[in-house]
Amino acid sequence: MSLSTVSAKHILVEQEHEAQDLVRKLDEGTTFEELAQKFSKCPSGQTGGDLGEFGRGQMVPAFEEAAFGLDVSQVSAPIQTQFGYHLILRYS
Repeated sequence: MSLSTVSAKHILVEQEHEAQDLVRKLDEGTTFEELAQKFSKCPSGQTGGDLGEFGRGQMVPAFEEAAFGLDVSQVSAPIQTQFGYHLILRYS
């Protein structure tokens, strides 16, 4: 059975190397929310990158595919869209 919705947070940056730097910071123990507030170019960064719950067809295809493919509490590799590079954290 496929999911109809997920809840996720994201961090949006302009360059892939910025996203890779954030992956390293996550690995070193910085929280996703702290990094979103400090580095995300998306207005959602102010709330820790929280996008809330969304269904299929609401996000651009690459973002949606990545978000729906994650396990709960898993962070994606950098995902490129027309907006830049995203790290996505699925939380439900």
